[in-house]
Amino acid sequence: MHARSGLKHWVLVAAGCAAVVGGALGATSATGAVVTGRQAEAVVPEVDLSKVQLPMECGPFPVAVSLKASAVVDGKALAVLAGHCQADMGTPPDQVFVVEGAGGRPVELLSDRDGYTLTELTIRSDGSVRGAARGYSSDDVPRFSPDVVVELVWKQSARGWTRAETRTPAHTA
Repeated sequence: MHARSGLKHWVLVAAGCAAVVGGALGATSATGAVVTGRQAEAVVPEVDLSKVQLPMECGPFPVAVSLKASAVVDGKALAVLAGHCQADMGTPPDQVFVVEGAGGRPVELLSDRDGYTLTELTIRSDGSVRGAARGYSSDDVPRFSPDVVVELVWKQSARGWTRAETRTPAHTA
């Protein structure tokens, strides 16, 4: 075998291997992104968080989104957002909304009446939503000094989203 023909042979082998690997991983031609498994069958459009309008009554104040997360879970796009009315002073409590699908409408998971300020918000691989927040043990606690830490978990069921929460006293220094 000549040196030139040997080089051609290796180039063809490398190109063939790249095609097999790319096909197995499901590389998309439009974006060049690599997806695996069932995701390779159909690319799911994610929720465009910049286009989501939260149904909040803020009067003259704008809505401020404090936390957000999005994921594709079991072939469905899912996004979760925490927002509050951007007041002149202080930070009003957050509301939490979930949006399913690229054109989905926000569904409220947490009301501002609960009085929580979210510090974490994530979507788990099983499709549940986890949040961490600070809140108050009673109406007598000053609003500038939250005294409880709250762990929140929302799970979707046939009847909608259900919420579980665990409250623990906040540690003070």
